Amino acid sequence: MIHAAYKPSLIALMTVAALLSGCNRKPDAVGGETAGGSPGQTPKVSSRPAPPTPTAGRGGLTSAKSGVIPDGWNRLALEKSPYLLQHAMNPVDWYPWGDEAFAKAKKEDKPIFLSIGYSTCYWCHVMEETCFSNPEIAGIMNQRFVSIKVDREERPDVDNIYMAAVVGMTGSGGWPLSTFITPDGKPFHGGTYFPPEQFKQVLLGVAQAWKDKRTEIEKQGSRVSQFIQQSMSYEPKQRKASRKVVEGAVSAFASGYDSTYGGFGNRPKFPRGMIHSFLLRQYRHTGDKDTLNMALHTLDQMARGGMYDQVGGGFHRYSTVRDWLVPHFEKMLYDNAVLARVYLEAYQVTRREDFARIAREILDYVIRDMTHPEGGFYSAQDAGEVGKEGEYYVWSRRELVELVGTKQGEWVARYFGATDSGNFEGGRNVLSVPESRDKVAGDLNISAQRLQEAIDRGRATLLEARYRRTPPHKDDKVLSAWNGLMISSMAFGYQVLQDEKYLNAARKAAEFVSRKLVVDGRLMRSYRDGRAEPRGFLEDYAFMVMALLDLYESCFDKQWLHQALAWNEATLDLFWDKRGGGFFDTPKDHEVLIVRGKDLEDNALPAGNSVALQNLVRLADLASKDELGGKVEKALGSYLDQVERAPTAFPQLLIAIDQYLSPKQEIVIVGDRSNDETKRMLRYVYDRFLPYRSVIQVEPDEVERLGKTLPMVAGKTGSEGKAVAYVCENYVCRFPTTDPDKMAELLDGKKKND
Repeated sequence: MIHAAYKPSLIALMTVAALLSGCNRKPDAVGGETAGGSPGQTPKVSSRPAPPTPTAGRGGLTSAKSGVIPDGWNRLALEKSPYLLQHAMNPVDWYPWGDEAFAKAKKEDKPIFLSIGYSTCYWCHVMEETCFSNPEIAGIMNQRFVSIKVDREERPDVDNIYMAAVVGMTGSGGWPLSTFITPDGKPFHGGTYFPPEQFKQVLLGVAQAWKDKRTEIEKQGSRVSQFIQQSMSYEPKQRKASRKVVEGAVSAFASGYDSTYGGFGNRPKFPRGMIHSFLLRQYRHTGDKDTLNMALHTLDQMARGGMYDQVGGGFHRYSTVRDWLVPHFEKMLYDNAVLARVYLEAYQVTRREDFARIAREILDYVIRDMTHPEGGFYSAQDAGEVGKEGEYYVWSRRELVELVGTKQGEWVARYFGATDSGNFEGGRNVLSVPESRDKVAGDLNISAQRLQEAIDRGRATLLEARYRRTPPHKDDKVLSAWNGLMISSMAFGYQVLQDEKYLNAARKAAEFVSRKLVVDGRLMRSYRDGRAEPRGFLEDYAFMVMALLDLYESCFDKQWLHQALAWNEATLDLFWDKRGGGFFDTPKDHEVLIVRGKDLEDNALPAGNSVALQNLVRLADLASKDELGGKVEKALGSYLDQVERAPTAFPQLLIAIDQYLSPKQEIVIVGDRSNDETKRMLRYVYDRFLPYRSVIQVEPDEVERLGKTLPMVAGKTGSEGKAVAYVCENYVCRFPTTDPDKMAELLDGKKKND
């Protein structure tokens, strides 16, 4: 992606883009799902046109497995992506991304219209219904262009490249991404959402320019391609990471902090849980209360707002307003994975039960509503049909009171801020928690306990009633990367909350990925409808390595450790940049695109590079592999300039830097897992916010065998049937202890009675 560091180049490209002056427009002037969302790069919120009448549904889509395209369908009927299948009945002669489309464009000397989106993107639905279902527009596309449709969630490599191009040419970007490219893949014009009449004029203008201004178009394509290559390339440098970079980032976040409502910037507001994880780590280093408050105040405000689903749990995509009240209603697996983890971390730091409750409700929502029968996690839930966004989630006050019961319904309506006039379209309410439970109970002259009982019953009643409504479309593909994030959070949820159902969910999902998403020894990107494809990208490998390490440190089943080590070796083999350090987004045997990119920015989800580097730091410690630390040092030498110029764009990479610079704790517990003392010792480890610790529980008779894989275990012994804890820092171990309370003192850094 493009950030502020590249703005001089942006201006130059915007000037060149004027060659299409008859059809140029700025993206997002009408709508579109915005990209990014980092402080200082706040996407625009715009007025929406009156939506069209919805066409027949988008749910329950299956592909035509026979290889024969049904009558009235286009060739997208043969695909498995829900997003592509949503366009399979368009009159547009769509092609999926592949050699066939590019060969046709070259043979017929036509430009390519490349449309990129995802199945729960509201404005993608609008453009599908207003533009791609329009026979007149489809006729122009079929006559003048070769049209390619891409699911950005299945092909993040393609999306990253052409999003960078559109941002470079126009200064902003989002989805649906609408890009015009040459038959050799070079982008020369683009935007996001186009209303139908304007899109028709854009198509005609580009087609005319292709005929009359071919030389200028080819120059523009070459210039934009060169710009993308430069923006995604990082030269090797002999720089050393220092804590000064991390400290500067805290100041940068503070400068954009909204002290009233929490979060960063004005609107729309994205949750960006990675920022708060970073701030919690810095508080642990410095003890600075302002740093802690930025994280806690934001987490509190988000959880009380309408962006949090007060009935069913889980967070919506982002808030359209500054105070977190009215969300964009889609729910993404990755957002909820990242946010579940940071609420768990906040609970470790503060012991505030409301943070634990939010984390628990997020994980319960995913298990209940977003889990494949065989264990994998689905990708997303839609915001709603065109013209009905949010309808599934909102309530009139009258409806709420009637469902819950007159007396307690009045209490519940008051607690959730529901009014007769409403705060959403049509007099309906997005539920939020504008005042504390104790304040509301006092105003109602009832006990807090009695109000809480009414709230609990009311939520259950409303959830049951909501399930009777027509649900929004669910994107039921299973993505390796996003599953890695949620497996990690489920495993961490087990550690912190000590609820076996989260460990079971993590284990089942890991088994699903291992069984369904590995083909000929290679991790694949996406599974749906019995098909796994394409081959995995960097984030798939990196996030799954992280997940399996977290799962191993929860159940200590060695199969997950060995799989994590194997996939980490594959990550180095397939993605490592031997010249510049760091990781490419695509494997070394991937198809040739106009650039082999490195996407460093941590946007809605962490960048693959950030997590891959964290894995190297973690395994350098856990498995005593010093050479991995050397690779981290080389990569950071290339990346530090970018981080210093725009630190708010790199919260997860900042965590990786902090992890690299910080002392590491190695904790080995030798003892029977069923032993009460072993359980207490693990409980003490899991209770504490120790973000850079490795913990291993090993049976006494397994020490020698495991020590061959993890040298930190070698030589550790038990003590006459008692559990023995070894607490070490950077491999310097304190005196072992059989006393769980003594171990707790060692974890807390207390040196008395050593």
